[in-house]
Amino acid sequence: MMFDITDRDLVIALSAIGAGFAMIAGIGPGIGQGYAAGKGAEAVGKRPENQGQIVSTMLLGAAVAESTGIFGLVVALIMLFANPLIGAITK
Repeated sequence: MMFDITDRDLVIALSAIGAGFAMIAGIGPGIGQGYAAGKGAEAVGKRPENQGQIVSTMLLGAAVAESTGIFGLVVALIMLFANPLIGAITK
């Protein structure tokens, strides 16, 4: 065989690729939070008397959207620094 790639090397390489894919999950919350902030500002402009309720609803939606980005970050960190598959490989 031309390349001597061990199982451990393959798992590390695929984990790095998977971590990159997991970080793509950060795009969705960024778009969602920007959209929510824009619509919240628009709603406050139309009905300033309801500002408290609008802002609290917007912040709750932003927190829910941010949780998906945080989950993606946690998955990426686990794949890079605490990957259980590396320890499971027999030598």
